[in-house]
Amino acid sequence: MPDLKAQFDALAAVRAAHAASDGSERLLLALRDGQTIESVLLPGDGLCISTQVGCAVGCQFCMTGRDGLLRQLRSGEILAQVALARARRPVRRVVFMGMGEPAHNLDNVLEAIDLLGTEGDLATKNLVFSTVGDRRVFERLPRGAVKPALALSLHTTKADLRAQLLPRAPRIDPDELVALADEYSQLTKYPTQYQWTLLEGVNDGDDELENIARLLAGKYAVMNFIPYNEVPGSGFRRPTWERAAAMARYLHRRGVLTKLRRSAGQDVEAGCGQLRARALT
Repeated sequence: MPDLKAQFDALAAVRAAHAASDGSERLLLALRDGQTIESVLLPGDGLCISTQVGCAVGCQFCMTGRDGLLRQLRSGEILAQVALARARRPVRRVVFMGMGEPAHNLDNVLEAIDLLGTEGDLATKNLVFSTVGDRRVFERLPRGAVKPALALSLHTTKADLRAQLLPRAPRIDPDELVALADEYSQLTKYPTQYQWTLLEGVNDGDDELENIARLLAGKYAVMNFIPYNEVPGSGFRRPTWERAAAMARYLHRRGVLTKLRRSAGQDVEAGCGQLRARALT
C-alpha cells in the first residue's frame, strides 16, 4: 500500500486529536455517514484501531459497549485508520483492540489483515487480533494466508465472574479458551497475549493469581496486566500500582511471563470509547 492515505482519505477524517504526556495520541475519526470511531497512536510506533461502531459484547468496564453495536466497519474504513495514523507518524505495529469485537466482523477484519500483511509493509507478528474468545476465530485464523498474533481478553479465570464482566461474550470456559489459544500459538509460533484489565477488589486477588499460574503453566503465553483506565460512574477502580507490580512479580516467580502495562493516555481519558462518548454529549 504505497499511498494508503490517498486511497482511503475519503472514508474517514480526523475530527479531534488528543495528545497525552506518555507519547500516545487518541484520534476521534468521523466516517462518511457521520458515525465516529477512535484510534490510538501508542507510544513508539504502535496503533490501536477499531473494527466496529460500538460493540455488542457489553463489557462492564468498557465505555464502547454502553450503546451496543451500531454497525460494522468495512475493510476500507479499518484500513483508513492506518492511513490517517501514518500521516502523523510511522506505524509498524497494528493492534485490533479498539472499539468493537473483531470476531463479530470477521470478513472485513481478516480482509484488512491480509492487505496489511501483504501490501502494508507490516510484519505478521506486528498484526495483533484481539478477541474476547469466539470459536469462529479459532476456526478462521489458522486458515488465513496472513496469520496474526493473538490477544485474548481473559480478565478472570472464573467462568461465573467472566459472564458478569463480559455479559454477551461466548460462554467458553477459561480453561478451554486457553487451550484453544495455545493451539493457535503453537501453529503461528507467536505467544498469545492474555489481556487482563485490573479491577480493584474484582479480579486482583490471590486466588486469581493461583489460577493464572495453573492455567498458563507450560503455555506459549504472555500475561498483560493493564490497570483499569477509570470511567466516571462505572463503579470500578484500578488497584494501586504497588499491588499490580506485586501480582506481576508473583507470576514471574511462578514461571509466567508477565508484563505490567501503563494504560496509554490516562491523562486524556483514553480508555476505549471515552473520547467518542464525550463528543456525543
